[in-house]
Amino acid sequence: MLDQAFDALKKLDYGADLKPLEAIDAAIVASQKDAALQKDLETRLLAVLKSDAPDDAKGYVCRKLMIVGTPASVAALDELLPQEKYSHMARYALERIPAKEAAAALRDSLTKVNGPLKIGVIASLGARRDADSVAALIAQLSDSDEQIVRAAATALGSIATVDAAKALAGVKPTGVAKSAVVDAQLACAEAILAAGNKAEALAIYKSFAGGDQPKHIKLAGTRGMLACAGKKD
Repeated sequence: MLDQAFDALKKLDYGADLKPLEAIDAAIVASQKDAALQKDLETRLLAVLKSDAPDDAKGYVCRKLMIVGTPASVAALDELLPQEKYSHMARYALERIPAKEAAAALRDSLTKVNGPLKIGVIASLGARRDADSVAALIAQLSDSDEQIVRAAATALGSIATVDAAKALAGVKPTGVAKSAVVDAQLACAEAILAAGNKAEALAIYKSFAGGDQPKHIKLAGTRGMLACAGKKD
């Protein structure tokens, strides 16, 4: 049954009946308690990914590798990241594979992609909350593309480490990136405070509580300072 399902997968194209693939879906579920089955499925899926199978088949494979993928899947997915028609599928899989090798592949691809593909990779690193990617994301804050700066700021706000917060404080963004940088700093402050580092969080909140900040930003800074002091507004 599984062999027939994989034969059908190799020919999967837009509009095709997905019923023949139900055996793969069932095996994916069963593999969560069966390491040998998981390894077998990953090997079979990678064989399809590396073949000349239709794009829809490769998209299906990437969605399943989100579940059964291990470090063994990283190299094949990494090769797809610079390819426009496959990049998003590959990064979604790498985003969800918990292995550190998956994060490293996404991080390293920042030097190989541009425009929307780079923005997507940055978003995936933020979704992983990968602290090891802070330095690589900080480098993107000096990009000439405001959308990339915005994406990097948002990702750093999701990671929310002290280093991320300090890097964001040194950025002087303009245009669409400006609000993203501010939001990211406040997100960092909230996470840092939740982790018990009141001094670092307070310093961030103070920087927004005065000066010529917009009213809603001042309010957020003030509320944050009160939270650091253990008070409610």
